Amino acid sequence: MQIIPVIDLLNGIVVHAKKGDRQHYLPITSQLTLSSEPLDIVAALLMLHPFEQLYIADLNAIQKISNPNTTSQSNNFSIIELISLRYPNLTIWVDAGISNIAEFILWSSLHVKLILGSENFSSIEQYITSYPESNTQHILSLDFMPNGYQGPLALLENTTYWPQEVIIMSLAHVGANQGTNIQLLSKIKQQASTFHIYAAGGVRGVEDLYTLKSIGIHGALIATALHDKQLSHEQLSSLQQ
Repeated sequence: MQIIPVIDLLNGIVVHAKKGDRQHYLPITSQLTLSSEPLDIVAALLMLHPFEQLYIADLNAIQKISNPNTTSQSNNFSIIELISLRYPNLTIWVDAGISNIAEFILWSSLHVKLILGSENFSSIEQYITSYPESNTQHILSLDFMPNGYQGPLALLENTTYWPQEVIIMSLAHVGANQGTNIQLLSKIKQQASTFHIYAAGGVRGVEDLYTLKSIGIHGALIATALHDKQLSHEQLSSLQQ
């Protein structure tokens, strides 16, 4: 089972994502390091365990926050680029709120795995035309907000549009320390048994991870449980055996 640490970047620092309430995210408070600087956080996570992947959410890009000094939108592109250069053996997954092919091409220059989040698309046509036809390496995130699924229904219901790797993003469970949305994950896994399904949101500890593994979930995206030391190196290693 793949365990993928998550960092959420906002205005150049790592913040604590909680229940999808992006307007009120605060700088991360971690038991792994006193810092909220991105490179310090990545280093601390890799000291805990030699993770092979890292998920980065660029909240400036996702929220289309304007750059106060220019007419363009702000992002954390340069920080993500620095992380990728510092850790060339780390496979980095990036959600930058991509909603069209121009944005896809821009972020592709980082040589990371790009995530297409369903919340960014109003139609299946917009989704299909947001990446080059030759691309098969992107990851789909099916986004479930506190008020339900966000995105084209066709994308949720028809696996023809899915790449091999699919994240089930339960934002109401993110940072809440209340457990995963096991009912939703089980339902989707039963309908899409040949896909690699990743759980995002709600993992509290190793018991939750073993439950996910038992229903065939391929991996889990985790932040809070790592920073609160609810998962040890030994426990993380045991899941990969």
